Amino acid sequence: MTSIIGRPQKDLLPDRKVMNEEGVDLLVDKPMGWTSFDVVGKVRSLFQLNKVGHAGTLDPKATGLLILCTGKRTKSVDQFKNLEKEYVATMTLGKTTASFDTETEVLTESDTSGVSLEGLRTVLNEFIGRQLQLPPMYSAVKHGGKPLYEYARKGKTVARDPREIEVTAIELIAFRSPDIELRIQCSKGTYIRSLVHDIGQRLGCGAILSKLRRTGIGPYDVDDALSIDELVQLNHHQQAMMEAEYDRSIRA
Repeated sequence: MTSIIGRPQKDLLPDRKVMNEEGVDLLVDKPMGWTSFDVVGKVRSLFQLNKVGHAGTLDPKATGLLILCTGKRTKSVDQFKNLEKEYVATMTLGKTTASFDTETEVLTESDTSGVSLEGLRTVLNEFIGRQLQLPPMYSAVKHGGKPLYEYARKGKTVARDPREIEVTAIELIAFRSPDIELRIQCSKGTYIRSLVHDIGQRLGCGAILSKLRRTGIGPYDVDDALSIDELVQLNHHQQAMMEAEYDRSIRA
């Protein structure tokens, strides 16, 4: 049996004992408003599992592919963390915020009429390749033992070291000013919020990330991921099978 469980393999979902001990890798479509740890907690409580971990955080307002590992498979999360990621992102021109997205209030607003399609394509191409990226203050990167967002929420900015990332592709899906939809392929550790902010600065009008969906992790696609509702249904099916097996054993 494959250890990867997504929509095509959901009928292969093993019993809870196997999930707890040998473990499986679950492809889950994280819903809007949930933290990555909310999804971990839901799977742990649904299937009564002791060990569940995720291979790469998604912000609460982001949706999309999250890979969860259970049982002994939790030792394998790094193999997924190191894979290339794919996102579909919507950036909104003409605004800036401290968090680079919609989590915090708008700081500045600018005219976007000077941004042309040709100019946008030129700037996007400048961000393809290896580059240094400064982690945003509103992030979980540690400084002095504390996550940066704790300083940011107090209005403090601390020095951060830039990190090397690689953006392998940026595809312009739609340009309906002030909103721009992009498909981005990048290395682990890339902050799409920071990328959008930097693009906005290069365009001269600012930009924030207004929508984000992770569509792929390496060879794994969000179209194959299970929704929370499907996981609940699988749990009900598993419970029904266990009850039926118990009834048979009582009658035997």
